[in-house]
Amino acid sequence: MKSEDTPFEGGPLDGRVLPVLLGPTGHPPKVYRVPVPDNDGGPPMLLVYRRVQAGASSRLGLHQGWKYEYDPTGRSGKLKWPWSKPDPAPNPAPDPVPDPTPDTTPDGKPEDTHG
Repeated sequence: MKSEDTPFEGGPLDGRVLPVLLGPTGHPPKVYRVPVPDNDGGPPMLLVYRRVQAGASSRLGLHQGWKYEYDPTGRSGKLKWPWSKPDPAPNPAPDPVPDPTPDTTPDGKPEDTHG
């Protein structure tokens, strides 16, 4: 497998350059997850880094490699398909208070029961 030395920016790995395995297309993965063990024996904390373009040449604007930037939100980076359900809202809005005087007919239509 081929690897590439890739710089990391932000978070605990700031300033480090680590070898990252390249995929079949020759690019490093879009999301790099680093599990950090917990000292108390709990579940490991997951650091999430996202791949961004490292730079572009000044003359032609050509791609000049990749770097990883720290994502403090720590989202898992699941694929988002157009038919996927949206992420749940962090704080759902409270339910509206129902009207104490219910309508006798739906949609405010007049009743036509008077022959």
